[in-house]
Amino acid sequence: MRENLKYENKIKNSQEQASAEDFHVPEPPKEVKENNAGEPLRAIKKSHKGRKAVQEFLGGDYLSKETVAGNIGYILFLGFLTMIFISNTYYTEKIFKTIDRTKSELKELRYQYITTKSILMFQGRQSEISKRAIGLGLKESKIPPYKIQYSGESLKPTGK
Repeated sequence: MRENLKYENKIKNSQEQASAEDFHVPEPPKEVKENNAGEPLRAIKKSHKGRKAVQEFLGGDYLSKETVAGNIGYILFLGFLTMIFISNTYYTEKIFKTIDRTKSELKELRYQYITTKSILMFQGRQSEISKRAIGLGLKESKIPPYKIQYSGESLKPTGK
């Protein structure tokens, strides 16, 4: 809360200065400006903020700042979510590979089923069965089948 008040005060002060400077007419440039000691001023190289930020980050100073130290829990939470996302991606790829492998296996088994079924249907024909029976020494009957009539008494055992 105190930090917010500090920033609000800085913003108010800068706005007051900006409003006072808006009406100020700048003085014309001099040929050579001098400092308090009477020596001519030298041009100073402008430092690049981006380069400085990269040096701070690579040097490790970035991690010691209050903003990073205060948000370490949030940063760890984001890292945890990232790890979950990556592991979920790997798990999903593994599942897709398993599904593809199962689909190809199912396709192969379906082809095998159709082939086996057609072979069985071919071997189940009467002509194929009679050919195999001749190989075993059995002959096909030329007499058509007939019905045998019997009574219930013929099945009873005869007593001695």
